[in-house]
Amino acid sequence: MRKLQVILLLAAAFLFTSTATAQVKFGIKGGVDVTSIKLNESVFDENNRVGFYVGPTLKFTLPLVGLGVDASALYDQRSANVENSSTKTETSLDQKQIAVPINFRYSVGLGSLANSFVFAGPQFGFNVGGDKKLSEYDWKWKDSNFSVNVGLGITLVNHLQLNANYNIACGKTGDATWSNTSETVSKSVTDKNFHARYNAWQIGLAYYF
Repeated sequence: MRKLQVILLLAAAFLFTSTATAQVKFGIKGGVDVTSIKLNESVFDENNRVGFYVGPTLKFTLPLVGLGVDASALYDQRSANVENSSTKTETSLDQKQIAVPINFRYSVGLGSLANSFVFAGPQFGFNVGGDKKLSEYDWKWKDSNFSVNVGLGITLVNHLQLNANYNIACGKTGDATWSNTSETVSKSVTDKNFHARYNAWQIGLAYYF
């Protein structure tokens, strides 16, 4: 027990020292995403559309070789077209949220000149708009959602960063409730409520000051 306590104290001291001596950089990040919407019912045909995100970012480089963390607060707008299979009417679903990704990263390269890195981490999303009330159904985004990022990137001259990642939704991000359902649609929908998940491929560019 005493040995375990000593190890825990040393680990806590090391973590505190690492955080205190971490290099911190502020920047701005922006990019595009291609949304992949997954529905739990076949009543809709879906098509991907390009969205965008932008906002401030913060990067911590730990004294351990190659290790770091970055966090951002991004305005993220994603879009997808869905077509009612029975009526052939098309609707654009736009998810507008404040996204807060926290990514843990590992870098290898040529010091401050250039490096490549891989990263992964959680992302928290908070809805700020995009609900729709239509003649056939009402669409509502969840107030908050949770997803995971996995990706890679490169950094040039310690300031410019290019990255690509896949954002994976954990759980549903939106619901549709049918208010006026035709007979054809009723047969293809198992209940009056169905949900969707928004995954996205993202390409981003960041500049750290």
